[in-house]
Amino acid sequence: MKGFTTRAIHIGEDPSQMQYGDVISPIHLSTTFAKERIEDVEKGYVYSRTSNPTRDRLEKKLASLEGGKYALAFSSGLAAESTILLSLLHKGDEVIAFDDLYGGTKRLFNEVMAKYGINFKYIDMTQADNVNNEITERTRMIWIETPTNPLLKLADIRCISEIAGHDIIVVVDNTFATPYFQRPLELGADIVVHSVTKYLGGHSDVVGGAVIVNDNDLHEKLRFHQNAIGAILSPFDSWLVMRGLKTLSLRMERHEYNAKNIAKYLEEHPNVQRVYYPGLKSHPQYELAKTQMSGFGGMLSFEIKGGLEKAKKFVESLELFALAESLGGVESLIEIPAVMTHASLSPNELNKIGISNSLIRVSVGIEDLDDLINDIETAFSV
Repeated sequence: MKGFTTRAIHIGEDPSQMQYGDVISPIHLSTTFAKERIEDVEKGYVYSRTSNPTRDRLEKKLASLEGGKYALAFSSGLAAESTILLSLLHKGDEVIAFDDLYGGTKRLFNEVMAKYGINFKYIDMTQADNVNNEITERTRMIWIETPTNPLLKLADIRCISEIAGHDIIVVVDNTFATPYFQRPLELGADIVVHSVTKYLGGHSDVVGGAVIVNDNDLHEKLRFHQNAIGAILSPFDSWLVMRGLKTLSLRMERHEYNAKNIAKYLEEHPNVQRVYYPGLKSHPQYELAKTQMSGFGGMLSFEIKGGLEKAKKFVESLELFALAESLGGVESLIEIPAVMTHASLSPNELNKIGISNSLIRVSVGIEDLDDLINDIETAFSV
């Protein structure tokens, strides 16, 4: 098998497969595809909700990078998550989920899917035994983020997958790590889900999601529901993600370099209470991170001394770090989870998870490191 970056560039982009020898895969905007005979109606491409040449090429690229057989591209990460749940679960089924999840995922679970009789149980997955202790006869799925959003906790994918066995589906949200630094299918997971809006797109100009699997049966169920529900990624957005993936390895190396150095800087700063970053030796799961991941990523969080008001003043005083939600773009972003990305959670839920008002989440971009640190230092002095 060819290397990661080679596949990121070339899978789905073979000029010999293009009508005019295009080096870059063209965008197929057509919604429908004409046939010469009635007998051909169900052959090849028929309607772009069901399949589209541009989306197909992206899906081949995504599958290759995650080490999977199949990939499906969706209109958002939450559309991908919704399709997984609707495709594979029924009323009365139970999902064991990491207690520290993206707020939008918890909102989907608690306020949408729970209405259809699916039960969600949130636990601390930093200890795999906690998962084993919570499994019941109704457990059908284990939902993992690793690293988590926003506290950068890790779950042992291999160990939890072994605990799940063949009867329980293990889903891993790999958005933070990306397939460049972590490949859950190779560690035993059944499904990988991404918000491709983030690092895979990489330029803050596309909203999308993806699901990658190896199992034929899972793929057929998910593909059927992708078409039936219709929350597919558009051809133009598919093309944008394909373009972004070509530089994923280069971007992730720079994201990690900047994030690791900023994490070390913050850990020694007198105005910082605590830093959350898997690449720090102080991280309680540093050894697992070294084993499970090939790199530590570009996301970090830290608690600033002085509470919410100090946190607000700090983030509003930065120049290079844009005060904005989302993450994974080439530009640095910063936010306060308690009042932004995780505002849908109650104060009690936030406290239970460990998200304080003074917690600041940083998506470290690929700018020059010295400029980023100088910006942070200036904001601390305001």
